[in-house]
Amino acid sequence: MLGIGTLAKKVFGTPNDRKIKATRPLVDRITALEPEYEKLSDEGLVEKTRSLQQRAQAGETLEALLPEAFANCREAARRALGLRAFDVQLMGGIFLHEGNISEMKTGEGKTLVATFPAYLNALTGKGVHIVTVNDYLARRDSEWMGKVYSALGMTTGVVYPQQPEAEKHDAYRCDITYATNNELGFDYLRDNMKSELSEIYQRNHNFAVVDEVDSILVDEARTPLIISGPSQDRSELYIAINKLIPDLEETHFALDEKTRNVTYTDEGNDFLEELLKTHDLLPEGQSLYDPESTTIVHHVNQGLRAHKLFTCDKDYIVRNGEVVLIDEFTGRMMSGRRLSDGLHQAIEAKEGCPIQAENVTLASVTFQNYFRLYNRLSGMTGTALTEAEEFAEIYGLGVIEVPTNQPIARIDEDDRVYRTATEKNQAIVDEIKIANGKGQPVLVGTTSIEKSEFLSEMLKKENLEHNVLNARQHEQEAEIIGDAGKLSAITIATNMAGRGTDIQLGGNVEMKVQAALSK
Repeated sequence: MLGIGTLAKKVFGTPNDRKIKATRPLVDRITALEPEYEKLSDEGLVEKTRSLQQRAQAGETLEALLPEAFANCREAARRALGLRAFDVQLMGGIFLHEGNISEMKTGEGKTLVATFPAYLNALTGKGVHIVTVNDYLARRDSEWMGKVYSALGMTTGVVYPQQPEAEKHDAYRCDITYATNNELGFDYLRDNMKSELSEIYQRNHNFAVVDEVDSILVDEARTPLIISGPSQDRSELYIAINKLIPDLEETHFALDEKTRNVTYTDEGNDFLEELLKTHDLLPEGQSLYDPESTTIVHHVNQGLRAHKLFTCDKDYIVRNGEVVLIDEFTGRMMSGRRLSDGLHQAIEAKEGCPIQAENVTLASVTFQNYFRLYNRLSGMTGTALTEAEEFAEIYGLGVIEVPTNQPIARIDEDDRVYRTATEKNQAIVDEIKIANGKGQPVLVGTTSIEKSEFLSEMLKKENLEHNVLNARQHEQEAEIIGDAGKLSAITIATNMAGRGTDIQLGGNVEMKVQAALSK
């Protein structure tokens, strides 16, 4: 016997089904305008944009302009990219404009979907930010979708790290600006430290489309972005403490890997006191519990954290004599970023690198607080329903599952669990050999540089040709990704080749043509 809830769903559909159904008349209106817009010249599309801009800035609502704006954008994308947006992509765009999260499966064309609400909201002249998870995607998408905006008479900018000031200023003045969540957050902090209004980058926080929204607004939500300045130099103390840490035994401390913290046991404190006194780092008659010992206690804590909780080639790499952090979410190097409270200096001492001065916090903000500044916020991802409650409670965002254009042909296999890492790694190699024998391109995801290089060594022993993509090879990223879909290609990657990375089966044709022409 069916329950009342099940019966109601069968008769009325789920809330998600009802929202999808409600957009169909709007999609039909956009499609009905298509023949009219196909007849327009290229200049006609730009003139249509100017007309829509005047109407929007005269007070006409964006909801009233939506069918015409979406029809104009659809035609521009068809001409500029050879891509005609499907009805489900228009639906995704409508939901984004309404301030929702559009959950769309992998390969459904989320990059193109974002152009519709971005174009519509840019008509007001207040600017739109499209947020991506890494700099590679920000540059790629701005260049790729910039062709659509250009055909519509709109300007496109991209914001990236170490960008010349004038160029960054111009990028924020464009109609649509592509940037990473990190760069937007840091530029907001920099703006708050400026003394002149004319120097401020970000005009106002009008409308944002966040790609891979669950990663940015949930996984990294409480991650603080910190701008810091130099403090006093204690290089010698870091080096001296670093020499003592290897003398500690496991009974001397307790690790909490979840919170990335470390505490000394009573036995450890006693041992450490004697050790510090032997090396003239703690005066006779003074204990670690005395107020005068605050600085030395801080240093020995950070030294232990550096040795026991931070691993080279996983949490950071040493490059040109510098300790460069690796983003745990994207697997990319974070040049210029430093750990606070002397932890970065402790790692520099551990790796034998030149120790730079300590920093003090000047300004900080979390992603959660930053993105709530926007008048209208929306997002896209392939996995949002599991966090729907958090999105609604914290950001006031609804989650709508957009149907796929075609039934999904991909087969998602169950996870396999192995007793040991050796068995697991051998099974990975065996699986690669089977797929490679069929000519299938293979992408192997790993969690660290160390693991990616370990698997690479195993494949070399099997004489299997492959590419490795991690923070060490970031300069070749576009080339490696472009080749990853080729026949029999094997690519081992950290999460650099994770969210938003577009691997085309057969390889990237455009890149092949450019490579051939450059020879």
